[in-house]
Amino acid sequence: MCELLVDLPDVVVTGIDKAPGQPIRVHVETPIGRPGCPRCGVFARSKDRDIVELVDLPSYGRPRRLVWHKRRWWCADGDCTMKTFTEEEPRIAGPRMAITDRAGRWVTEQVGRRARSVNEIATELGCDWHTVNDSVLRYGEALVDEPGRYGQVGAFGLDEVLFVRRGPFHRQEFSTTIADVERGQLLDIVPGRSGKKPTEWLENKGEAWRAQVRWCTLDLSGPYRAVFDKMLPDATQVADPFHVTKLANTKLDECRRRVQNETMGHRGHKHDPLYRCRRLLTKADERLDDKGREKLLGLLRAGDPKGEVTTTWHAKEAVRGIYGHDDEPLAREWIDRLIDDMADSDNPVEVRSLGRTLKRWKEQILAWHRSHVSNGPTEALNNLIKRVKRTAFGFSSFRNYRVRALLYAGKPRWALLATITPR
Repeated sequence: MCELLVDLPDVVVTGIDKAPGQPIRVHVETPIGRPGCPRCGVFARSKDRDIVELVDLPSYGRPRRLVWHKRRWWCADGDCTMKTFTEEEPRIAGPRMAITDRAGRWVTEQVGRRARSVNEIATELGCDWHTVNDSVLRYGEALVDEPGRYGQVGAFGLDEVLFVRRGPFHRQEFSTTIADVERGQLLDIVPGRSGKKPTEWLENKGEAWRAQVRWCTLDLSGPYRAVFDKMLPDATQVADPFHVTKLANTKLDECRRRVQNETMGHRGHKHDPLYRCRRLLTKADERLDDKGREKLLGLLRAGDPKGEVTTTWHAKEAVRGIYGHDDEPLAREWIDRLIDDMADSDNPVEVRSLGRTLKRWKEQILAWHRSHVSNGPTEALNNLIKRVKRTAFGFSSFRNYRVRALLYAGKPRWALLATITPR
């Protein structure tokens, strides 16, 4: 009955210790005959036993330990260089593991798939943090680096996400999210937000894999654009609509703050007209009711004597109008006229800067009307990554960060967890 409860093949239970306040200790051994030397094949002789205590799954609400009495053998051939060796049984535990194989696969799913914290699992098993984390890394890396986790990618996305803040001055270190924006799958995470690591990642995928990519989404990032120009020259680059509209809102806010300082001589106070209308300025025009529009125009008349903020507000709405229809020729005509109008020297400096950006990214902006793909799935994956970071209370090791994020958002084939070999 004890052997049935332990549920390990070819294992004999030799004793159970149930001391109060201590984990349950189940003593086991394997009923094997004399093995042959793995190097020369000569029958080995028994030398002694090593007692290995492994963390196992809980029993009846109490932590459990599997105490494995492993046989140590010595080769009878005096010329053999093997000398001694210890029996191995991967179904109980892998080499140099402090946790049983079944417990290692269980904690990998709990931490990776369920996004539970390592400390929570360690408390449940009655072991230390490193025992659980090392197991997650060894099983998790084998699962996320499995070749069949993802195949060909039709729409490829890059975006930055904060990795860690280090030191007393909270120096920020970023990472780059590599995503399949059609399937919403996290492909990988590489350190930094420059183009070097994404370029190396794409180089390792091979030319045939890169040739299948049709669309590349990005958020008006120069380094990521250079990556696509070099590694995916045949793919069509698509500027993310959200970031284009966000840029227009940013320029509007910059203009409002500049005019505020020029007219009032200080930053916005709660009774200043331009400060009072800051929320209404960024709101979509069609979402303003009559009362809101009347309030906005009245505050602009009171706080914008030269009409610069008003002009930038109209420019922001015109940029939003690029995405108001699906007709690419009409959008091209719209953006061409918009770029020409924004280049007028009478416009505020923020509007002219916005026009220059639209000119540099015109083809990428127009490509959305053909592809209708965006960096939205990449941003959604960043939210999943941030959830993992919150669960872990942050990361300092990039290896831990990468494995945990890919287990949660990389769509590993969890059906293979029972068959993979830990690294």
